[in-house]
Amino acid sequence: MRKKVLSVCCTFLLVLGMLLTSAKSAQAASDDPILDGSYLTHDEESIGYATPLTRGADLMVGYSKCVRLGPGKIYAGGTTIAEHDVNCVRVSVIVERAKEEDTSWSYYDNWYKQNENADRVSSNKTLEVEGGYYYRVRCIHSAHLDAGESFTNGVFIEKP
Repeated sequence: MRKKVLSVCCTFLLVLGMLLTSAKSAQAASDDPILDGSYLTHDEESIGYATPLTRGADLMVGYSKCVRLGPGKIYAGGTTIAEHDVNCVRVSVIVERAKEEDTSWSYYDNWYKQNENADRVSSNKTLEVEGGYYYRVRCIHSAHLDAGESFTNGVFIEKP
């Protein structure tokens, strides 16, 4: 009987500890403002991973990346990886920007790259940008007939 009571107490403390830990994590994540699914951060970089839009066997993973290189300068890019060689694998990179008080992201720049008879493609650029904005990278990933999209959180860029 004593072992059973001790076991129940330990289980209760374990569950209580897990609940307190997860509540603190959730609270910390909500401190940054959010705009259209992206947190507006002052982090150095942000990476977003693709969520498949279609069901298939070709698209394995895709990600987008935005890095603050300094005042008025960012690195933006994306990568698409297929499960196997496909006739066409593609990444379309879209750079968007917003101010904290905005209600949506606005277009800033875009480009794409595709490889034929390959299992991956990657494209990136270093961009001179206007400071005082949050920038995010959104990518559309496709491998044969499968498609997915990824986007980063917003990274604040200071004025030069």
